[in-house]
Amino acid sequence: MLSKSQARTFFLGGTLVTFLAFIGLTVYSFQPKNDQSNIKKLDAKAIRGKAIWEANNCMGCHTLMGEGGYYAPELTKVIERRGEGYVKAVLQSPIPWGPKGRKMVKYEMNDEDTEAMIAFLKWVGEIDLNGFDRVVSPLAKD
Repeated sequence: MLSKSQARTFFLGGTLVTFLAFIGLTVYSFQPKNDQSNIKKLDAKAIRGKAIWEANNCMGCHTLMGEGGYYAPELTKVIERRGEGYVKAVLQSPIPWGPKGRKMVKYEMNDEDTEAMIAFLKWVGEIDLNGFDRVVSPLAKD
């Protein structure tokens, strides 16, 4: 059993070690060489695609990097899995898309909006996910 002063020393020492580890990891993660955000490849078209994604509340049904609704497939690596042609066909479809009993809204996007969405999904797909892309949800296999 520890005495009161030993317990205090143990607590303060553990707190100091944990605090120093936190500061060290924070400094490490902010170094430019450790950036995994793919920000250098972000262009105006991808930014427009993100705005379209948000305006249409795509995250209400789909997930990106595990965040969002689980009604529809994970779209983090959709361009890699399905290709640009498939995504373009879905976004420009004149009828509601309904694979496996789920229905996607009919967007009938024009070419410009479709290309912006594809640019956004390509950009997202190139982010270093530390192996997340190997952990696939059952809905990801659209």
